[in-house]
Amino acid sequence: MNVTPVASPRPAWGNVVLCSLLGALVLGLMAWHAREGEWHSPGASRWWWASAVLLAWVGFTGWMGWHRRERPSRRNALASSTHAPETDPVWIVFATQTGTAGQWARQTAQSLQAHVAVQLVELGQIDAATLARARRVLFVVSTTGEGDAPDSAAGFVTRCMRAPQALAALHYGLLALGDSDYDNFCGFGRALQQWLQQSGATPLFDAVEVDNGDPAALRHWQHHLALLSGEAEWPDWQAPDYQRWQLTERTLLNHGSSGGPCFHLALRPLDGESTWQAGDLVEIGPRHASSVIDAWLAARGLDGTANVEHRGRRAPLGDWLAASHLPEAGHAHGDTPQQIVAALQALPHREYSIASVPSDGALHLLVRRMQRADGSLGIGSGWLTQHAGVGGDIALRIRANPGFHMPADERPLVLIGNGTGLAGLRALLKARIEAGRSRHWLLFGERESTRDFYHRDEIMNWHQQGWIERIDLAWSREGDTRDYVQDRLRARRDVLRQWVGQGAAIYVCGSLAGMAPGVDAVMREALGDDAVERLREQGRYRRDVY
Repeated sequence: MNVTPVASPRPAWGNVVLCSLLGALVLGLMAWHAREGEWHSPGASRWWWASAVLLAWVGFTGWMGWHRRERPSRRNALASSTHAPETDPVWIVFATQTGTAGQWARQTAQSLQAHVAVQLVELGQIDAATLARARRVLFVVSTTGEGDAPDSAAGFVTRCMRAPQALAALHYGLLALGDSDYDNFCGFGRALQQWLQQSGATPLFDAVEVDNGDPAALRHWQHHLALLSGEAEWPDWQAPDYQRWQLTERTLLNHGSSGGPCFHLALRPLDGESTWQAGDLVEIGPRHASSVIDAWLAARGLDGTANVEHRGRRAPLGDWLAASHLPEAGHAHGDTPQQIVAALQALPHREYSIASVPSDGALHLLVRRMQRADGSLGIGSGWLTQHAGVGGDIALRIRANPGFHMPADERPLVLIGNGTGLAGLRALLKARIEAGRSRHWLLFGERESTRDFYHRDEIMNWHQQGWIERIDLAWSREGDTRDYVQDRLRARRDVLRQWVGQGAAIYVCGSLAGMAPGVDAVMREALGDDAVERLREQGRYRRDVY
């Protein structure tokens, strides 16, 4: 197998230099003897042969030392530059026609290599047996022509994708590049995903499809990579083009809950009008608390009001710092404000499902305040639920999420979610009710019915008025048993079959860990693998999970 490294390995220069010095010494002695006229004497002959043997031995051992260091670097590619276990690398496998997929595969590898061991290789250079031995694989693939694989991957398609393979141990992520101007958008990526699922592989997260290099979709891919690495504070590859919004409302919804506090937020645009569809997401640009910035500046004797111009923007030093990773202690001492700003890295964005429709007059979010092991608040949730002042500015960008938009027809909807996943389902319900649709089955799970039933009055009113035909609720912290939303669905398998038989579409929003795979497993129990894959292909099984 030919693994393509991102960075060229360095030769063992110490061995090369040693060989050169010893070789020069031997040749010098030989030349000296030649000058003294002793070259053809018996003693000189013995000396010459000893020198030649010594030189050959030194060259051979030097070459072996270099070879031993060189070969593992090539064999392990990026893995050799990390501290992660080399026995369990993340494979980054790419298929590219014009080089774009290869570029993003290399960027993926370079971002991950500081946290885990990685292998980078073209899809056409591996086979199904290699995939069967891998535990985690990230595919970055493009589509060419009318839904075809890139030329470099044609052999893999012929060798491996004609029939399902035994890949039950494989967990994968997929970044599919395409252009929606073509009928078969991301055709090869979707074909690869279908083959992986038929082969028993398990997705690490839902596939990310990129339309003509959409930077928002690439940031979403990076979001998944950060979660995979266990390090959430990655700088964005491409910063979102934020707009200014105002936080107009913040309400705690679950007083006394055993879970993290959950807030209803409302925001309005400050620069013109904005619109979105139910199912869309927002990207938020978080900031540090003002107290954190003040303490950082005071410790260095710096003035946060000093204006600094950088890359065409002029702002106070404190503003630059608030939206950036703060330099570690000692790194900024003695630097000028201009030098500090030039070295800053912006804080990464955070994504949230929109919980409202434009006719509500505001963009609503449902955000749980997260807390780190050291007691500090999560960077995005801490900013939105505590540090940002009501009435203050929020950097926000709406991101279209067509994979979770509602169907255009009147088909029934099965809406399944847990926790803050209710946000995306609430927006769909609002949009459908506006359109006069009423065939909805809501399955929702949380901890306690008395504290964690977000928007209870609104939802129960919809149910009483006939806008929600059926509701099933699961509470995991009530009674002696743990009841989750997938358990409610399993108990209603006959109802699920009935709704699917009537043409229903299924929308799942919420936790990628636990809930989403649990729901998927129940669906496959009730309907069968082939039926679930047909629902996915028909756009009748959609997920917004995180």
